[in-house]
Amino acid sequence: MKDNSSVYKTLPVLFGFFVMGFVDLVGIAANYVKQDFALSDTLANLLPMTLFLWFAVLSVPTGLWMNRLGRKKMVLLSMIITFLAMLIPLISYSFPMMLVAFGLLGIGNTIIQVSLNPLLTNVVRGDRLTSSLTLGQFIKAIAAFLGPIIAGVAAASFGNWKYIFVIFAVVTVISGLWLLATPIQEEPVNQSTSSFKSSFGLLKDKTILMFFLGIVFVVGLDVGLNTTIPKFLMERCHILLEKAGLGTSLYFVARTVGTFVGAILLVKLSGRKFFIASMFIAIPALLVMLLIDNLWGILAMVFVLGLAIANVFSIIFAAALRRKPERANEISGLLVMGIAGGAVIPLIMGIASDSMGQTGGLAVLMVALIYLLYSAFKLKQN
Repeated sequence: MKDNSSVYKTLPVLFGFFVMGFVDLVGIAANYVKQDFALSDTLANLLPMTLFLWFAVLSVPTGLWMNRLGRKKMVLLSMIITFLAMLIPLISYSFPMMLVAFGLLGIGNTIIQVSLNPLLTNVVRGDRLTSSLTLGQFIKAIAAFLGPIIAGVAAASFGNWKYIFVIFAVVTVISGLWLLATPIQEEPVNQSTSSFKSSFGLLKDKTILMFFLGIVFVVGLDVGLNTTIPKFLMERCHILLEKAGLGTSLYFVARTVGTFVGAILLVKLSGRKFFIASMFIAIPALLVMLLIDNLWGILAMVFVLGLAIANVFSIIFAAALRRKPERANEISGLLVMGIAGGAVIPLIMGIASDSMGQTGGLAVLMVALIYLLYSAFKLKQN
């Protein structure tokens, strides 16, 4: 068991989180595709919709397939699909083919999100799981952070932003081969209890349901802030989009720093206490942001919010996997399905914004934070 928890076996699993981060490529890609093909916002938004649709469709089936094929094989399958997705824009660059590429990326990313987190439990001791999942999220954030930079450099220096797909394809191959060459012992799974009915039946457990809703709220909170911060800054501080967009970049930097710090602190600190403290920081930060109109003050609160919620996803996911370790595959599938459900919150925010402005839209997120605070107190000590 000690050998199975070695760094030698942990590193290739953690590196897989970098490939998981390719999902955030859709943000910058949608902007380039819109520009290249003179698309409307509606058509350009089909790219992220094509990608995130698969989280709702495939998450639970992936958890069931994982019971039969194993976690490592499912991660490797996701990397093969991701590699094919990276090749398509290089072979044929058109809007329909980009839809196909991001559809494949969505399939690959759904599979890796469901299977990589449980695979980490096979190489990391239980008391280190929360910290390791947080470190994985930090590595994922690095990939997301580098995406726009690589695309920008490729466009400016080589005249073709699509060279980012070459780099990401090579990284996917390296990650896949490294994992393939690493022997990982997986515990046998009782397949007799594995079905759609039994998977969704897990939601009858009030704690599992709380974790599922927690993922819905934290992802909705994350997406809601990303999309609304620039519009809020334009409305409140009367600045142009070019400058307002830096608010999202600042939020993303804060999240990256937060996951790095969290990976260190959660080695020693209780996930429950860390979660509670994070919410007691996030709620006042959002409240202050909604009440002030000073640009630098708002940006400071954006940074604090990014730091505060950076580790919530990992804490919830780790707690859920520990709840019923023997059902980890199916629980992972349910939680990842919550990533798609998180799109509901930005939709509600949009409705609120139309009637009350961007302040009303952001105010919706207070409900999400209050629910997450409730979940933090309900979380068992770890």
